[in-house]
Amino acid sequence: MHTKILLFHPNLAQSHANAAMAHAAQSMPNVEVIDLYGLYANRPIDVPGEIDRLLSAERIVLQFPVQWYAPPALLKQWVDDVFTTMYYLSYPETGLRLENTPLLVAATAGNHAQAYTSSGQNFFALETLLQPLEALAYRCKLPWHPPFLTYRANKLDAGELDALGEEYRAYLELWQRTTPPR
Repeated sequence: MHTKILLFHPNLAQSHANAAMAHAAQSMPNVEVIDLYGLYANRPIDVPGEIDRLLSAERIVLQFPVQWYAPPALLKQWVDDVFTTMYYLSYPETGLRLENTPLLVAATAGNHAQAYTSSGQNFFALETLLQPLEALAYRCKLPWHPPFLTYRANKLDAGELDALGEEYRAYLELWQRTTPPR
């Protein structure tokens, strides 16, 4: 079983939570973490290469920080470029082959969970803010699973970051055990 974690963090060197999560996931067998900002911060997205990457995965994780109520811009550009090609320009050759690949979102937010309620500062639940990705999964026939969400991402101390890494690893292991691969 091969799980590809596509990490979209605009400044991973200054990350706390996403870096801890990526580090924990990298130690897992059959898991590959790919830093997309490291690849594409200063050059165009290699659409054929990204299509090959997706088609070689049995499971896909999109990992990123939520910034101003949305994923980072590169994730949106990546989805636009890659999924438009796969599902509109070359569906029989690529999009059809990707269908039934399980998709998991792992998102971090800087505020506490209570802020992401109708009575909180951000008004909407984090799951609601992720609905465009859930719609993408539905449209592309990628089985959607409840996201792994982390709050207070930039406020966690070293012990909490270690615990976060272990929690993420356990979540991924459970997801892999209970989710049939493509």
